[in-house]
Amino acid sequence: MPSTRLRKLVPVLAAATLLPSAIVVAQASAQADVLLSQGKPVATSTVESSSYAGSKAVDGSTTTRWASAEGADPQWLRIDLGQSAAIHRVLLNWEAAYAKKYRIEVSDDGTNFTAATSVDAGDGKTDDLTLNAHGRYVRFVGVTRATSYGYSFWEMQVFGSTDSSGDTQAPTTPAGLTAGTTTATSAALTWTAATDNVGVAGYDVLRNGTPVATSTTTSYTDSGLTPDTSYTYAVRARDAAGNTSQNSTPITVKTKAGTGTGFVLAAAGDIAERCTSSSSSCAHVKTAKLVENMNPAAVITMGDNQYDDAHLSDFKSYYDKTWGKFKSITRPIPGNHESYDDTPFKGYEDYFGAIAKPQGKRYYSWEMGNWHFIALDSNDFVTHDDFAEPPQITWLKQDLANNKKGCVAAYYHHPRWSSGDHGDNPDSTELWNIMTANKVDLVLNGHDHDYERFVPQNADGKADANGPVEIVGGSGGANLYDLSPAHSTTAKLLKTFGVLKLSMTDTSFQSQLIGVDGKVLDSSPTYTCH
Repeated sequence: MPSTRLRKLVPVLAAATLLPSAIVVAQASAQADVLLSQGKPVATSTVESSSYAGSKAVDGSTTTRWASAEGADPQWLRIDLGQSAAIHRVLLNWEAAYAKKYRIEVSDDGTNFTAATSVDAGDGKTDDLTLNAHGRYVRFVGVTRATSYGYSFWEMQVFGSTDSSGDTQAPTTPAGLTAGTTTATSAALTWTAATDNVGVAGYDVLRNGTPVATSTTTSYTDSGLTPDTSYTYAVRARDAAGNTSQNSTPITVKTKAGTGTGFVLAAAGDIAERCTSSSSSCAHVKTAKLVENMNPAAVITMGDNQYDDAHLSDFKSYYDKTWGKFKSITRPIPGNHESYDDTPFKGYEDYFGAIAKPQGKRYYSWEMGNWHFIALDSNDFVTHDDFAEPPQITWLKQDLANNKKGCVAAYYHHPRWSSGDHGDNPDSTELWNIMTANKVDLVLNGHDHDYERFVPQNADGKADANGPVEIVGGSGGANLYDLSPAHSTTAKLLKTFGVLKLSMTDTSFQSQLIGVDGKVLDSSPTYTCH
């Protein structure tokens, strides 16, 4: 909706003002309540643009606002109060794009919500709602728009009282904060786990006194740093009720001198089911937001970009609505689903255009910084001819022989090793053997709808520091598969949606899996290129 659209001039109504029958006047008991929502973390289904982020709805200003994408129902905005609370009042200060029908929901875990109240005849005036609810998360759900725009309000304020009889005990302070491998642009941190009377939910990482990340594990690699610069780090523990420990004893870390030519990539496979943002369970909508937040230099896809048969119409209706916004920086490869089109790969090639076959084939190589990237079409090897070397293998060997870069990564759909539903793939054996023989540093795959990171392995799948790190990242949005027992070389195995964040330098790389809630679910060590 245009930012120049004029807002209705509506006076802010006091709690005791008579409102439409769908809205209940705040009770006198709410006078002891406090404002719980201001400045708290916010998640949204969509935003019209970065100028209308969800955080604008809880910043205490009536000149900034949240606005959802235009022309779509339903839409939602969720506030994390930080701990459980008795919720007695919600005040919505509407902009011109208001809701005719909406509801307010509450939740203890941010996933399972219960309706606390609903409005079926909204008129765009300031709504002052009285509730008798309890939870940590409060969510506005717009059901029916009153205009052709989206939903937009200047402020959403939640009033109540935090639990005094619940969990009020903070976790212990994390100890043993230590810096591991440090590069020109990154610093790896580890610490000893804190304890809590109920349980530690995660850790806040503070750089120079400011929180920069949340980790669910006792490690984190901070990337995007400036070479030859000192940083002060501390961590604190947090429980599910929002209690936080004191900050750990700080440490100072100095990044190494260097060119500072590091860059960040986003990567995932098995992405777009045939669903849109109108479905709250549509995962590729959420993973696309993770990519946007990473602001990567390039996006790698590891095949099965679009389900089920990857027709061009499906690409346009689903993938293009989410991951399509990164098309100009995407370096894709096809998976088996791209071959299911009526003419195999036609939808894939028509949608991606020149970037589907930048060197005339569905396999190609490209470079960034001191890295050489090899994009392969592993469909060639699912039904390969045992009596002749496929042209792609001939090309791959020559491409590796011609490489002058110090670091090498390859990506293709079918993994050699996997603890997912499909399991190990012998059709990829020849590819894997070439990778190990040429000391490739990183191999990215999809196909199994899960996340699995391996330690470096040799041709036989045994741990070997001289081998590549394989990561199966088929967690981009397709329905998840069940897991099989992990390999002995598996470093992390998760049944979850998420996007790989790859932090690359001239001489090293480090990976993180970012979950749809924005949290770091796994961090690899920082590996030095072979």
